[in-house]
Amino acid sequence: MAAEEIALKKVASKEAWQSLLPEASLNGSLDHTIKAAEMKLNDMSFKMGQDGTNTANAGLSINLPLFAPAVYRAMSMTKTDIELAVEKSRASELDLINQVTKAYYQLMLAQDSYEVLQGSYKLAEDNFNVVNAKYQQGAVSEFDKISAEVQMRSIKPNVISAANAVTLAKLQLKVLMGITADVDIKTDDNLTNYESMLFANQLKEEDMSLENNTTMKQFELNMKLLEKNVKSLKTNFMPTLSMSFSYQYQSLYNPNINFFDYTWSNSSSLMFNLSIPLYRASNFTKVKSARIQMRQLDWNRIDTERKLNMQVVSYRNNMTASSEQVVSNKENVMQAEKAVQIAGKRYEVGKGTVLELNSSQVSLTQAQLTYNQSIYDYLVAKADLDQVLGKQ
Repeated sequence: MAAEEIALKKVASKEAWQSLLPEASLNGSLDHTIKAAEMKLNDMSFKMGQDGTNTANAGLSINLPLFAPAVYRAMSMTKTDIELAVEKSRASELDLINQVTKAYYQLMLAQDSYEVLQGSYKLAEDNFNVVNAKYQQGAVSEFDKISAEVQMRSIKPNVISAANAVTLAKLQLKVLMGITADVDIKTDDNLTNYESMLFANQLKEEDMSLENNTTMKQFELNMKLLEKNVKSLKTNFMPTLSMSFSYQYQSLYNPNINFFDYTWSNSSSLMFNLSIPLYRASNFTKVKSARIQMRQLDWNRIDTERKLNMQVVSYRNNMTASSEQVVSNKENVMQAEKAVQIAGKRYEVGKGTVLELNSSQVSLTQAQLTYNQSIYDYLVAKADLDQVLGKQ
């Protein structure tokens, strides 16, 4: 759609400058007089032609605009119009990049969550097998066996939901990328691969200006269009000059329709046409209306710029908060892994309870999911910031 709009604007630009080219036309006519008009003056009468005769005309006409300020302004406006169409196309492209990027991150989050829950289920299953073996030996109570089994079974629905989330994330990514549903998407990527990029961006000073923001650029181009429109409207007060040339062949009062028997005469003329507008009230109204539109657009631009700057600050704050959470959550994962090991060893030697074992597993799963979520939150904020800053 964007490419078609640009193509249309280019056609309009070509049409504008073609208005300055000469126009040529051929014309011809055959007039058969049945009864000629008669004019009476006092007692005398005159016939304006001859009854039952034919008059033939053929000619060439050429028109050339010499000074057409409205056309010049129209050409300038169509050039800016093309620039605006290109910028709108870039805005659509940036929006699509943003959506695809976030959909890809969503797929990685879904896959990583699925792997975490699969690992959690496997750990709960292994623990159940250990507890069940102890129960068969009479080393632990039935309560421990039931608790371990409930813990294992409670994780299964989450694993199924996580698998469905992966399928849905793939479908969303396929839709955005224009891929048919029967094509499978496989990626070995995961969120932890982006942790190094996260800390690298913290050290890098980024330009937070809205210089490349596509919304602000469209405001700029729309303002440019309105300014040119005012200048174009002012051309309604300016004169226009054109030249026309005509060459005519004519044969009068022929009794038959055999053109070869006609007696032809020719004539030619060169004419300059000058038009000077003196007064038209609507011209003043249109200029005033265009200037009001310029003021309204400027107010909207200022308000939009303020909101975009707020978005930039918000996304930067989200990135900072997420990066700090990543550090904290990574430490939580390491501690939770250690806690699971300790709880397992304590239970094996009979010093720990099955509740400690289950609790440590739940804490580890939650820590891993939260860790992945914090990386995802950072990447999404970074993608949104890049879109606002006009980065591809």
